[in-house]
Amino acid sequence: MKRKKTLLLYSACLLLIAFVSLLFVKSDSSTICAQTQNDKYVMIFNDEFNQPNGSAPDAKKWSTKLPRAKAIWNRWIADSPKLVYVKNGQLVCRAMPNTIFPNDTAAMLTGALETKGKFAFKYGKIEVRLKTNLKDGNFPAVWLMPEPPAKVHPYGGEIDIFESYGKSDAYHTAHTHWTVNLKKKKTPQHQFHEKVKLNKWHVYGLIWEKDRLVWTLDGKIVGVYTKLETQEAKDNGQWPFDHPFFIRMNQSLGNETWKRGPSLDDVYETKIDWVRVYKKI
Repeated sequence: MKRKKTLLLYSACLLLIAFVSLLFVKSDSSTICAQTQNDKYVMIFNDEFNQPNGSAPDAKKWSTKLPRAKAIWNRWIADSPKLVYVKNGQLVCRAMPNTIFPNDTAAMLTGALETKGKFAFKYGKIEVRLKTNLKDGNFPAVWLMPEPPAKVHPYGGEIDIFESYGKSDAYHTAHTHWTVNLKKKKTPQHQFHEKVKLNKWHVYGLIWEKDRLVWTLDGKIVGVYTKLETQEAKDNGQWPFDHPFFIRMNQSLGNETWKRGPSLDDVYETKIDWVRVYKKI
């Protein structure tokens, strides 16, 4: 009988401990959510893409002449009004078979735009409302890169607000010397992804603070990358996110060695409803 009472008392203690834990212990995400909900912001940059149909994006805000290079995302990049244009109050960014430039040997042409040299920011919040195709080989992205002058990649850092590689997942990633060259991808975790209906409108966001990057999907936190204060982290570029970054958006294509390759006779398309950037007040 005494042993039974002891077991009952022990069980009651465990339940009490669990109850207290639920009251006082919060996850990082819920704690951050509670903090960010009380933050106040003022808009410092936006584009609602309300120009007439067929217009190029606002040249005071965006450049569409990005150089072609050897990376997967820019190997077929080109500047053409058929690749990046405004229609029905939305920016359309496309990848399509090369029927435009007969002297260009690229199998496909892909569109991109960026604010480099025109707008950059440090700390604050950015949100982008977009949807994209559900096709094999689809590879759209919205990301931030360091405004020149800056260290070479990946030492200068890269923040991927949104990427998708096909039909179901949205990815959010911080790239640094720490994560790319030193392969420290779990200390702290640098990439997050979730299942989402990519062909439906969603708001992909980033809250950028002095000591953390917080990714959001439709206002809900989906990932947090934090600044480490160890000497090792400081010496090895774990946190290069302390200078202005510009915005880049593109509709590119994957290849057969990385995810699934695209159809070279198809058209891929991402639509962006708006881009908005805020600073905290």
